[in-house]
This record gives sequence, C-alpha cells and structure tokens, in this order.
Amino acid sequence: MKLYSAPSPAPNPRRVRMAAAEKDITLDEVMLDLRRGEHKAPDHLARNPLGQVPVLELDDGTMISETVSICRYLDSMADAPSLFGQTPTEQALVDMWIRRVELQIGEPVKMFWRHAHPATAALLTQYTDYGASNRDLLHRAMRWFDGELSDGRAFIMGDDYSMADIAAVTIIDFGQLIGMEPLAERDHVRAWHGRVAGRASYAA
Repeated sequence: MKLYSAPSPAPNPRRVRMAAAEKDITLDEVMLDLRRGEHKAPDHLARNPLGQVPVLELDDGTMISETVSICRYLDSMADAPSLFGQTPTEQALVDMWIRRVELQIGEPVKMFWRHAHPATAALLTQYTDYGASNRDLLHRAMRWFDGELSDGRAFIMGDDYSMADIAAVTIIDFGQLIGMEPLAERDHVRAWHGRVAGRASYAA
C-alpha cells in the first residue's frame, strides 16, 4: 500500500495517519506539496480526478480516495480494537457521530478557512463576510458538542476510542490553528481533548 498524503496540519491526511497508528499499521507515505499544487498535477489527477488528498493505492492498483473510506479499509486490515465499532449498533453510532462532526464542526471551520483566512486569499475568491460568520456557527456547534460530552464519558462513543474521536480532534485542532478558538470556555471538550491528545496516535 502507498498513501499519497500531505503534512500536518492538513486534517484529512492526519486522520489517516492517526487511524493507522491506532491499528499499528506502517504506511508508505508520499507527501505532496499542496501549496505548489502537486495534488493538481496530472499524475495525481490520474489517482483522484478531484485532485484531493489523501489517496490510498492498494497493491493491485485500486485507489481509495475518501478519508473515512481509507480509514475503514485500514481498520478492517488489522485486529481489534475496531475504530468503527463491533456491533451493528456501534457501527451505526460511529457513522452518525462522524457525520455530525463533519457537518456541525467541520463545515464552519472549512468555510472560515476558505473565505476568511488570509492564507487562502491569494488562492481563491473569498466572500469574507460569509467566512467570518462561520465563527458564530462554530461556537454554537461547540456548545452543542460540550453538552454532549457533559455526561462524563471518556470518548465520544463512551469508554471506547473510535474514528469519531479522530474525526473530531483533527478538525478542532485545525480550527484552533487558524484562530477560531473552538476550545474556548468548553470545559468538557477540553477534558476530552486532553484524553485524545494523551494517546500515542495523536502525534501521527
């Protein structure tokens, strides 16, 4: 297997590295320079016509190019603990939480980065008022997330660390990096974040 990827802080490649670390899988990782547009070069577009990373190339030439799908594949390649749940109910709940994280937390972070952050101003047409409005959307989402974690659970799924935690921490960390302050005044989220950050995979 070969993973076409990008260095941190890119959250999607980081998700794959964290999942692989949790499963004790060593990846042959090829880093692409996104600022130089290497993900839009013809050789990478042949791997993924959408020009995105990460892309996992299997030994038979199959390309898997959506982050959660790559992580699900890696999860199936190694023994427990499963990052996607053991029972049908657990698997459905992990999927539910990944979807919630991506829509409620990920979208405001993505839209702020896309439309309001100076690092993307030279690359894209920005609608800065719309981009800035996503601060309020993120803070509303983080209030909801903090409330969900207020019951004392260790991780999003309870005692078991899962792909939902990886999905959440990578986008929250990116939001923190770009100045959106998702952890501000969110005691339960900060406690959860500390537990996630204490795992070896966090540094992947």
